[in-house]
Amino acid sequence: MVRTPARRPGDRRGTSPVSRWARALAGLLAATLVAAGCTVPAFAPRTEVEGEAAAPGAAPTWRACPEVAEELVGRTAPGMRYECARIGVPRNWGGGTGVTSGPGAGETFEIALLRARSTKQRDRIGSLLINPGGPGGSGVDTAVYLSFGAALGGLPASITDRFDIVGFDPRGVARSSPVECISDKDLDASFGYDPDPESQAAFDGFVTLNQRIGRGCGKRYGDQLPLYGTEQAARDMDAIRAAVGDEKLTYLGYSYGTLLGATYAQLHPQRVRALVLDGAVDPRMGLIASSESQAKGFERAFDNFSRWCAANAGRCPIAPDARAAVTSAIDKARVSPVQGDGGREATPGWIFYAVVSSLYTEAGWQELARAIDELEGGDPTDVFRLADAYAGREPDGTYSNLFDANLAVNCADEEEKPSREQIRQLQTRWRQTYPLFGPALAVGMLTCTEWPGGRDPYPTGRAEGAPPILVVGTTGDPATPYEQTPALAGMLGVGRVLTWEGEGHTAYPQTSCITAAVDAYLISLTVPREGLRCPAR
Repeated sequence: MVRTPARRPGDRRGTSPVSRWARALAGLLAATLVAAGCTVPAFAPRTEVEGEAAAPGAAPTWRACPEVAEELVGRTAPGMRYECARIGVPRNWGGGTGVTSGPGAGETFEIALLRARSTKQRDRIGSLLINPGGPGGSGVDTAVYLSFGAALGGLPASITDRFDIVGFDPRGVARSSPVECISDKDLDASFGYDPDPESQAAFDGFVTLNQRIGRGCGKRYGDQLPLYGTEQAARDMDAIRAAVGDEKLTYLGYSYGTLLGATYAQLHPQRVRALVLDGAVDPRMGLIASSESQAKGFERAFDNFSRWCAANAGRCPIAPDARAAVTSAIDKARVSPVQGDGGREATPGWIFYAVVSSLYTEAGWQELARAIDELEGGDPTDVFRLADAYAGREPDGTYSNLFDANLAVNCADEEEKPSREQIRQLQTRWRQTYPLFGPALAVGMLTCTEWPGGRDPYPTGRAEGAPPILVVGTTGDPATPYEQTPALAGMLGVGRVLTWEGEGHTAYPQTSCITAAVDAYLISLTVPREGLRCPAR
């Protein structure tokens, strides 16, 4: 099960949840992952947003909920109040026409919201709606993390002083009528599987695993699986806009969240105030093209890591040839995987996802080098730590519903359904061009090939009538390669590109140049000058 969301690692060693989040913020989440998902860090049990959901169209009832921040981070942010609510939305928006028949007709999903409001707020503009990507990432969690301010990697005071920060868990995600249909055992098998099953028997085994996952989800959700698609979720965003009392939407979407924002802009261009789309997804790319784009992006990011390693041997114990060290570790694991606590084996899949996890932020490079070096010495602890942070796997072996939701959304969206034969051919071809990541991205497409249910593709056109939309791209982004940034801006017709010449997944608010440009746009609707490029540091 290898799709590539944009998941970023959290460092669990000797740091607080807030500082872990601050380091990880550079790569918020993304569009598609090399395994089947993406998520915010699972640092703590997910607190439910309690209370009865407001009926569709009715005003929600907000209640104080500091316990969400306390369980996620251990405390609330100074000077911040947290309130939560739930709203009901139609399961099937029927293309916005008010469906009266078909799957989900007359039924609702519950959408969980969290609002973080500064006690220093002045000259309030409205709400800033947040989505961290995935699909499958929790906007409720992300709003909490972002509320901790610029000193800890969150939003600057210039934003929190003018906006309520509103996070939502999209339909099917976390606290919002979650999709739950993949067992922890099957997720372990999927992540641990060889990322390049070369023999026909190994490839067929991966097919069987994805068939089992698809059957289980189809049996549980049947013809309602397409209702978790992006267009339906984008229509939910307009219900959220109305629920928080904003005439027009101000939105910050990372990675897959850029696809949600772009879809909203096409559906409701007259209701857009300002959209920041950071870590852009090109909606016109089919499954094969987007998978190859990610293979290219991750290879490029790994090359950047390898060059850093060779130039910083004192900080990189696998120098001078990091690629050889990683390739050797995966090859050895195919024959004799290193065992960790409880007999857990560091199979090729877990090593591969440790690598993927570390490439979402430049801060992860030294951790990856150390983990591969320690694995060579017989200790897989750090490999598991990095891979588990990416997968959202807890120490007891349980998972959140991140990947259940990721598959439900990705496969509902996707019209293209390559055959097993096509995938097998691409696996061989991409192994030559993208040796470390190509085969995994190819066989990862089996997930949607074997997925049941219909499809509900999103629109891919211009946002006629919308104001300028800010599209932010990072030149070293592995999960949403930079080439997709101008592509999304051009598709919308009103996009303005802002470039960060940095590493990792997503850019805001990582440097003063990026922060100043985005803040001016969100607050004053000042669009950055054409062609603005911000240096890495």
